[in-house]
Amino acid sequence: MPRNPWRLPILVLLTAILTLLVAMALPAPSRTQPLRPELRGVWMTANDMPTLRDRQRLGLALDQLSRLGFNTIYPVVWNSGTTYYPSAAMGRRGFQSFTFKGLQGQDLLAEVIAQGHARGLRVIPWFEFGFMVPPSSEIAALHPDWLSQRRDGGTTSISAAGEVAWLNPFHPEVQAFLSELVLEVVAGYDADGIQFDDHLSLPNAFGYDPTTVAQYRREAKRPPPTNAADPAWVQWRADRITTVVAGLRQTIRSRKPMVLVSISPNYHDFAFKLQLQNWLAWVRRGLVDEVVVQLYRPDIESFSAQLNRPEFDESRAKVTTAIGIMAGQRQDPVPMERVIAQARAARQRGLGVVFFSFETLWEHTAEPEETRLQGLRDVLAGSVGP
Repeated sequence: MPRNPWRLPILVLLTAILTLLVAMALPAPSRTQPLRPELRGVWMTANDMPTLRDRQRLGLALDQLSRLGFNTIYPVVWNSGTTYYPSAAMGRRGFQSFTFKGLQGQDLLAEVIAQGHARGLRVIPWFEFGFMVPPSSEIAALHPDWLSQRRDGGTTSISAAGEVAWLNPFHPEVQAFLSELVLEVVAGYDADGIQFDDHLSLPNAFGYDPTTVAQYRREAKRPPPTNAADPAWVQWRADRITTVVAGLRQTIRSRKPMVLVSISPNYHDFAFKLQLQNWLAWVRRGLVDEVVVQLYRPDIESFSAQLNRPEFDESRAKVTTAIGIMAGQRQDPVPMERVIAQARAARQRGLGVVFFSFETLWEHTAEPEETRLQGLRDVLAGSVGP
C-alpha cells in the first residue's frame, strides 16, 4: 500500500496544537515573583548565651521554635570584637585569648547547628558587628591603623551598642581579617548560610583616615570632599563596600557553593546615604541570596507605611525577602499585640518575618508566657501572602 504523503505533516501539526493547548491550560510562570519558601526566623544574640550555652535548654528552645512554625535561626558568632566559636584567626593575632564553650564543654556553633538541623531548622551564623568593634577591644588597641576616622580625626561614634569604633572596610588587612573569620565558619561548620547586618557598613562621617584618603586621591586626583554627605563621595565609598561584599561572596561560594549569603540592612535610603550600604546594588548584582530589612517601628501605622517602599517589591522579585520585627528588649518590652499586627502586615505583603530577638519572644517580657506563645502561633499559622 502506498504511504500517505500528508501523514507525517498532519501528525506534527496535531502534536504542536496539543502542546500549545496544554501550555495555555497551565498557569503562567511569574517573571517577577518566583515562589520561595516563606522565611520565619529569629535572631539569637549574645544576651541569649544562657540558652545557647546549655545543651538541654537549647534543645527545649529549638523544640518550641519548630512547633511554632519557625524555619530559620540566626545565632550570633561575631560581636564586640569577640567570636563565639574557636577562631584560629583571632588567636594568631592575639585578639582573643579565650574560647566560648558550652556548659557541657561543647562548641557552641557546632551544637546549635546540629540541634537546629535535627529539628528541620536552617541555621545561619550571624556576624552581628560587621566592621564595628568596641574602642576598648584588643583589635582597636593592637591595630589603631585599622580604624577609620572622621574628618576631625575621631575614631568613634554612638550606636545602639554604645560608643563604638569602626574597622576600615577599605584597609586590605581588615578585609583579609574578616574574610578569614567568615571562611572559618563556612569551612568548619555545616552552616546553611552566613548573615551580615547593618554593621557591614561605615557611617558616612567616616573615611578620612590616611588609608582611605590616599586611595581616593589616587583615583579621583583630589582630596575627599569636606562634606561627608557629598553624593559622589558617598557613592565612591559605597561602591567599595560593595566590592568587599563581592569578595566575601566569592570566599563563601568558592568553598561551599550552596551556602547562602544573607544580609539584614536598614531600609535602602537610610542604609545608602547614612551607612554607605548600597544593598539594592548587591541584590541587583546577585551578590546576596536573602534580605531581611530591619523595620523597627513603635506602632503599626508607621510600620505599614514603610512597607510601601519600592525596594521591598524589587528585592522580593529577586531573592528571599523578609522584614525584621522588634519583639522587645529587656528594658523596652513590646506588647504581643504590636508584634502580631506588624508580622501580619508583613506577611500580607508576601514578605517573611524575622524577630529580634529570641530572649523576648516569650521570655523576659511583662506578659504571660502563654500569651506570647499563642500570639506567635496565631500569626505564623497558615499562608497569608498575596
